[in-house]
Amino acid sequence: MQKTVLIISTLDTKGLETDYLMEKLKGLGLNTLLMDISMRGDAPSSADIPPDRVAAAGGSNFEEIRNSRNRSQITNITMAGASRIAADLLSENKLDGLIAMGGSTGTLMATEVMRSLPFGIPKVMISSTAALPGLATRYIGTGDIALFHSVIEISGITDLLKNVMDRAAEALAGMVLGTITSPKAQKGKAIALTMLGPCEKCASAVRSGLENKGFQVIGFSAAGIGDRAMEDMVADGFFQGVVDLAPGGVGEHLYGFMRDAGPHRLETAGKAGIPQIISTCSVNHMTPAKSKYKPDYHKRRKYDLDKFRTWIRLSSDELKEVAGAFAAKLNNASGPVSVIIPQKGWSSVDSPENPTYDPEEDQVFVETLREQLNSDVRIIEIPANMEDETFAQAVVMAALEIF
Repeated sequence: MQKTVLIISTLDTKGLETDYLMEKLKGLGLNTLLMDISMRGDAPSSADIPPDRVAAAGGSNFEEIRNSRNRSQITNITMAGASRIAADLLSENKLDGLIAMGGSTGTLMATEVMRSLPFGIPKVMISSTAALPGLATRYIGTGDIALFHSVIEISGITDLLKNVMDRAAEALAGMVLGTITSPKAQKGKAIALTMLGPCEKCASAVRSGLENKGFQVIGFSAAGIGDRAMEDMVADGFFQGVVDLAPGGVGEHLYGFMRDAGPHRLETAGKAGIPQIISTCSVNHMTPAKSKYKPDYHKRRKYDLDKFRTWIRLSSDELKEVAGAFAAKLNNASGPVSVIIPQKGWSSVDSPENPTYDPEEDQVFVETLREQLNSDVRIIEIPANMEDETFAQAVVMAALEIF
C-alpha cells in the first residue's frame, strides 16, 4: 500500500512553499494529506484538513479563532485540534509520517502535534528558528523529532529554499519508505534503564546482566529530559519493566533544579502495573543553576563534576522531603516494586575522599522511606558503593525476581 504522510502548514502565509513540498513528496512516491493550521485569512483553504475542521476538533470554530485577539488561547485550541486529528489518523492506519514547516509560531505548533504521537513515527520539522537560543529544546522536548534548520526564511520559492525542502522531503521519504526496525521489542523482553555518568559503570553491568538473560535494555540519561521521555514511553506501552538507577529528577522537581523531570516522574510504571527496581544515584545531591543559588548553597558541601556542573549535598530536611515524595509515588504502584540502596555511597561521587560523602546522613532518606512506604514495597540495602560490581549483581538478581 502507498504510504501516507501528513503535511502541517499555514496556507495563509506559506501556500506556495507548501505546494512545492507536497509535489516533491508525491514525486517520491508518497501519498499526502495537507493540514492547514492557519489562524487568520479569509480565503477558503484548499487543504485536505482545513482550519475549520482543526478548530472544531479543538472545541471551537474558525470564525471565533480568526476574530480573537487572545493569541495564546487560539494557539492552544489549534494545537489541540491538530493533535487530535493526527492521533485519529494514526489509529486508523492512515498516517505513516509527518512533516511541517514554519517560523517560531509555526514550529511551536507543529512540534506540539509531533510530540503527541508515539516514538517511532517519522517526524521532520523544517524551521527557520531552530537555532534560536532555548527554542530547540522546547520544540523537541521528549519527542523523536528531526529538527531541520532551514537557515533561510521560508518565504518565496527560491533555489535555496527548494534545496532545503528537497533534502527534508528526501529524508522523510527515506524514513517512511525504507526498511526500518520496529520500535516494539519482543513482548515481555523490553526493560527501561535510567543512568547518569556517576553510575554508568553500574548501569553497564546491569544492562549486560539482563541482556544475558534475554532482555532488551533501553537506556535513558536521567538529566531531566531523558527520564521524562522514559515516563512517556512507559505510558505508551514500550516496556515491561523499569530499572530506575537514577531517579534524582523527583527531588529536582520539588526544588526546581536543572534535572527537573516533571511532576509525574516515578509514577507511570506504577500506574501501568509493570515491575520496578528503584535505586538512588544522585538522589542525595541537587543541581541548581548557579545563577539561582541561594546564599546557603555557597556554604554547603559540593562536588564539581566538571566546569559546567556542580552537585550540592542535600540537607537532612531535604532528604526527608524527597523520601516522602518517593513514598507517595511508589505507594500508588499497582505492580511490584523493590528499592535497592547501596550503603557505601550512591554513585562514584559518593566516595570517602569526596566532600559530599556522608552515608550516615543518607540513612535519613532510608529511614523516612521505611516509615512511609507500604509494607509490600521491598527495601534492600547492599553493603557496597553503587559502582561496585556486587551492587550491580544485586540489582540484576532483584530484577530477575520480579521481571
